[in-house]
Parts: sequence; C-alpha cells; structure tokens
Amino acid sequence: MTVNSSRPEQAQPPAPTGSGPPGAPEGGWNRRVLRIAGPIILSNLSVPLLGAVDTAAMGHQPDAAYLGGVAIGALFFNFIYWGFGFLRMGTTGFAAQAHGAGNRDELGATLLRSLIIAGALGLLIMALQAPLAGLALHLLDPGAEVAALARDYIDIRIWGAPATLMLYALLGWQLGVQRPAAVLLLQLLLNGSNIAITLLLVVGLGWRIEGAATGTLIAEYLALLFGLWLARRALRDLAARVDWRALRDRARLIALLRVNRDIFLRTACLQVAFALFARSGAQFGEATLAGNAILLQFQSFLAFGLDGFAHAVEVLAGSAVGARSRRAFRSAVTVSSLWALALAAIFTLAYALAGSMLIALFTDLPEVRAAAEAMLPWMIASPLISIWSYQLDGIFIGATRTAAMRNAMILSLIGFVIAERIMAPAFGNDGLWSALLIFIGLRAVTLGAYYPALERSLDEKNEPGRPAQAA
Repeated sequence: MTVNSSRPEQAQPPAPTGSGPPGAPEGGWNRRVLRIAGPIILSNLSVPLLGAVDTAAMGHQPDAAYLGGVAIGALFFNFIYWGFGFLRMGTTGFAAQAHGAGNRDELGATLLRSLIIAGALGLLIMALQAPLAGLALHLLDPGAEVAALARDYIDIRIWGAPATLMLYALLGWQLGVQRPAAVLLLQLLLNGSNIAITLLLVVGLGWRIEGAATGTLIAEYLALLFGLWLARRALRDLAARVDWRALRDRARLIALLRVNRDIFLRTACLQVAFALFARSGAQFGEATLAGNAILLQFQSFLAFGLDGFAHAVEVLAGSAVGARSRRAFRSAVTVSSLWALALAAIFTLAYALAGSMLIALFTDLPEVRAAAEAMLPWMIASPLISIWSYQLDGIFIGATRTAAMRNAMILSLIGFVIAERIMAPAFGNDGLWSALLIFIGLRAVTLGAYYPALERSLDEKNEPGRPAQAA
C-alpha cells in the first residue's frame, strides 16, 4: 500500500483500467456484465454448502441438542451480521464511483475508511457480546440444554466479529474496483477453509460444538489476512495512493456514514418484513410454517443467483456515475437487467417443472410437502417479480442514492403490513404469500419512482472525482 501526503489536486495518472469506455458496444457490455456476475454467482454457490457441512457435522453428534445449539448460534450471527451488510454495499458504491472517476487517492481512502469503521463496529460487538447473546437467547427461548450449547458457540465465534465485518468492506471494495475474481477467491478461501477446519476439529478431534465455532473463527481470520494481501496488490496494480488528508475528509466521511445509516435502516425494514411473515405463518400450524420455510429457501437460492447481476450493475452503474456518463449508466442498467431477467425466467421454469421434486429433497413428511406444494404457484411467480427490486437495489447502491432506498423500503414495509392484515385473515396462507409478493413488488415500484431523477442527475456538473449525492 503506497502512502502519499501530496495534495489531491496533483496531476493524476490515467484512469484505472477495467472501467471501460462509456457507452461501449453491446457485445462489450455483455462481456463486462458476465465478467462480474459470473464469479459472484459461483462464490454464492459455496454458501449453502457451508451450512450443510456445519449441519451434518452436528447432526452426527450423540444428542440433537448439538444441532439445535449450532442452529441457534448461527441464527444469532446471521441476524447480527446481516444488519451490517451496509459495510459491503456502501463501500462498493463509493469505490465504483472513485474508480470510474479515475480518482486514485480516493480509492485508497475509501478502503481504509471502510476498514476502520468495520473494525470499530466489530470490536463494539465483541464488547457487547454478553447482553446481545443474553437478549437473543431470551427471545428465542430454545430450552436450557440448547441455550447452553448455543452460548458456547457464540462465546467462541464472537471473537471473529472484527474479521467478518472487515471482510465485508474488503469484498465491497474489490467489487467496486471491478475485481470479481478476488471476491471469488476470498469466498472460496473463507468457506473452503471453514469446511476443512470444522471437519478436522469436529470429526477428527471430536471437539463437537466448540469445533464448529473454532473452525469458523479461524477461517474468518485466514480470509481477512488473504483479503488484505489482495487489497494491497490491487492498490499497487491501480497505482492507488492513500492521501491522509483525503482519508480525514469530513464531507466524505459524513457521506459514508450517511450511506451506511440509510442501508442499515433499509435492511432492518427487510428483516422486520420477513419476521412478520414467519410469525403470521406460524399461526396456520406447524406443517404450514415448515412448508413456508422450505419455499423461503427457494427464494434464497433465487437471491444467490440474481445477486450476481445486481452486483454487476452496482459496479458498472457506480463507475458510470463517477464518470458522469449517462450513456454508460443506461448501458450498464439495460444489459445487466436483461441478463437478470433471463436468469429469473430460468428459475421460474425450474420451479414450475421441478418444484415438487425440490420440495421432496427438503422433507419426506407428507403434511409439510402438501403445505409447500400448495404455495408453490406463488414461488413460481416470485422470480419475475423479484428481479426488479434486486436490480434497482444494485443501481441505487452503485450510485450511493441510499436515502431513496431507505424511503422506498419503509413505504414497502407499510404496504406489506396493510396487505398482510387484510389478506392473511381472509385467504389464509395464500393471503400471506400474496402479501409477501406485494411487498417485493412494492420495493420495485417505490424505488423505480426515484429512477428518472437519478438518471437526470448525471447531466449535472459535479466536482470531478467527488462522490454522487448520497441523499
């Protein structure tokens, strides 16, 4: 990492390679979208495998409480870390804009700002581990034995919080500077080492739940060290510098904090919506609750796939915003959305033709299979509805217009609550699923209403290299 204390107005080297010419030919845009989306989709495929190995390792212990302890502990960390997803998303937007503008000083400063904030938040989570774990176990109330095992798992894994959050920043930055292969390598190392170490500790050494937690902890710090090394190489390849005055730039720091705040609030609303969906589903009985949970796994697989193109539009649209190129912005949005639409259609076809077989892979309980198959038509429709909210999220993250994302999500949550209160009592579980798809559709409609103003803003003359307006 090269440090330079020269003033930012010093002559800059040519723009970073890889951003491409604004308004590139359609074939070129197709290649650029697939070059980013492909590695992201591949890296996402390793995530379900990781959970399957952890579950299998604990599922072969002498007591089912071990499996419950890991499940509760993993749920705790998923909930905590999902809320800090803004560290990845916000960093991607600012890095993409600096990359598109050719502002090398800001590329380094963006990375360091995000790493410092992520590390500080990780330390805060560690300091608050006792009240956070106590509150979670009180709310979930899994029973004394499972709670004790879950607490053992949490007490070990919590020490990885700084590494996990700093990895979010590193992944976001690598995406922003259009290095998807680095993202793939990081994810493969994180998940691959986690699997290998967990199997060694649990199966080989008999550590049980402590082995599952320790395997994840070691993998997180291995991935952090590798990620820092990759970032150092990227800064060198881009001839990027860290100007300490730029790092302390109050306006940029405030913009980063504002973007992170908005994404955090947006994510919290999303979590509330799915929590309300689960709570309402529980009122229809255990079989219905289990069937809904299976179909939500289908929605997760859909998200893993479409996220690749959402990340591609984050990077390419953000780069176009940094370059102030409306033509490049439109090309990035159009081409990535067409690819995402094609993938969504494939998911719809797969769920229509093989949905019942996929449900059977998750359970052999007749009542649960029947409950899931009854709701399968809603899941078949979901990909062609979900794609638009995913793509718009990517567009607005890349442009760092996160206030619009926050406002749209709040309106969508209100719409979901109203729809759920009306539809679920009247039509049962069908009404609940219709309310969920209304929520997903509202996310696209409300955020789409902000899109014309975003595109028009690219004609405005901003200071070169400054990030686009976040509000």
